[in-house]
Amino acid sequence: MSDPYYQRLQRRHLVSKIFTGICLIATWFGLVTLAVLMTALVLKATGTWDPTSTGEAKATQNWLTPTLLTNQASSQPEKAGMLASIWGTVWLIVMTAILSIPVGIGAAIYLEEYARENRLTRFIRLNISNLAGIPSIVFGILGLTAFSRMFGLFSEPTVIGIPMGIGMLKIPLPFGKSLISGSLTITLLILPIIIIAAQEALRSVPQSIRHAALALGATKWQTIWSQVLPASLPGIMTGVILSLSRAIGETAPIIVVGAVSFITFNPGYMESVSDLVTDPEVLMQVPASPYTVMPLQIYIWVLNSPDPEFKNVASAAIVVLLTVLLLMNALAVYIRNHFSKRLDW
Repeated sequence: MSDPYYQRLQRRHLVSKIFTGICLIATWFGLVTLAVLMTALVLKATGTWDPTSTGEAKATQNWLTPTLLTNQASSQPEKAGMLASIWGTVWLIVMTAILSIPVGIGAAIYLEEYARENRLTRFIRLNISNLAGIPSIVFGILGLTAFSRMFGLFSEPTVIGIPMGIGMLKIPLPFGKSLISGSLTITLLILPIIIIAAQEALRSVPQSIRHAALALGATKWQTIWSQVLPASLPGIMTGVILSLSRAIGETAPIIVVGAVSFITFNPGYMESVSDLVTDPEVLMQVPASPYTVMPLQIYIWVLNSPDPEFKNVASAAIVVLLTVLLLMNALAVYIRNHFSKRLDW
C-alpha cells in the first residue's frame, strides 16, 4: 500500500521492534557475562580447569573447601583461610545496620510525612539524591578525617569507658583503625540509599489509607505506625537489604579508614559464636578492635601475594562472597514478594 499513514505506521513498528531487540540483547549480554564469569570462577576455585593458565589447561587442587571458612590468614596458600575477614564483615554489617536503619527510616518518615513542602525540604531531598551517587572513595576520605582522625582534635589518644552491664565498653578517641570507624563510614555511604528507598516505599502507600485512619480519629503518629509503616515495610526492607549487600562488597572506603590487610584473629578476639554466651564481655571489645573484611582479603590475595596459588584461593573467596551477595538479594526479593501478598488496596 502506498498510503502515507500506513508507511509511517510500518516505520514506527519497525523502530519499536529494533528497540525491543536492543533491550533484549543488553539483558542477555549482562546475564551471559555474569554466567561466564561465575562459571570460570567456580572452575578455577574447584581445580576443575584454570581458564587463566597459558598453554594447555591444567587442573589444580580444590580450594573451595571448609578450611577456607575455618582457617585464619596464612602465608601458605594451602593453609590460608578467611575466618577473620568473615567475622569482620559480619560485625561491620551488624554495626552498620544498627546505626543506619533507624536514622534512614526516621529521616524518610520525617521528609515524607511531617516536613512541609518548601525550598529547604527540596534542597535536602536534592542533596540526599546527589549523595547516593558519590563515589565510595569520597566517603572513605570523609570517614578518615571525621572518624579515624576526628579532625586532629585529640593531641593524644584517649579511651573512654562506658559501663554496659556485662562489661566496660571502651571507645578510643579518635576512633582510629577500629570497627566503629569503618561502620560509621559505611553508614554514611548507604544512608542516602536507605532514605531514598524508604521514601519511595512510603510514597507508594495510597493517601486514602491515611485519610481513612485520620477520619476515624487516629493521630498522625498512630496513622503512620499502624497503617503506613506496615504497608510500606516490603519496600523499606528491600531497600535496606540491598544497601547492606552493597556495603558487603565495598573495599575502597574500608582501605582508607584503616582496615588491616593481614590479620589472624577475629574482632574482639572471639574464638567462636559460643563466646557470646560463655564470655559476653568480649562483645565490649569488638567496636574498638582491628578488623579486616572479605573484599579486602581478596584484594590482598590477588595483588600482593608472591605465591601465584593465592590467586586460586582468591577465586574461591570470590565465590563465597558472591554466594553471600546472591543470598542477600534473593532474601530481598522473597521479603518483597511475601509481604506484598498481604497488601490489598
